[in-house]
Amino acid sequence: MARLLVVHHSPTPTVRRLADAVVAGTGDEAIDGVEVVVRAALEAHADDVLAADGFLLGTTANFGYMSGALKHFFDTIFLEAGGALSDDGSAADGPTGRGKRPWGLFVHGRYDTTGAVRSVETIVGALPWRQAAPVLEVLGEPSEEQLAGAYELGATLAALLAAG
Repeated sequence: MARLLVVHHSPTPTVRRLADAVVAGTGDEAIDGVEVVVRAALEAHADDVLAADGFLLGTTANFGYMSGALKHFFDTIFLEAGGALSDDGSAADGPTGRGKRPWGLFVHGRYDTTGAVRSVETIVGALPWRQAAPVLEVLGEPSEEQLAGAYELGATLAALLAAG
């Protein structure tokens, strides 16, 4: 069975609503064969990453950067999870030998999410992962359309893993 790891930092009710919608999407009734593991960013470990076939990341945008909690997650898993650069500067395959695994991202900000998105993409670019869905960027209170987009993000990653 494929495993999808959801790692998020959701310190406010607004961001928790987005995270809940993403997780709900991963469990869409049309998707079978995917185990979903949800971890707060400060509780996720390299073993979680090594056991996963795909990833959903969630963060707040803080002062033009991802949350400190998500950065801590990356700092603690990076090398064990295959974080490395090849000679040409591209991400090298990790020790699991499974090639590039799919990932998606949702970001919530009050005024801007640009720096947070860029910071996550920079780090993930040096991991053996591949972006599998557009980034969901939400400013302020999420609309019903944005919550539906969060559900779709979760469902998209889960469906990709289910398809194999």
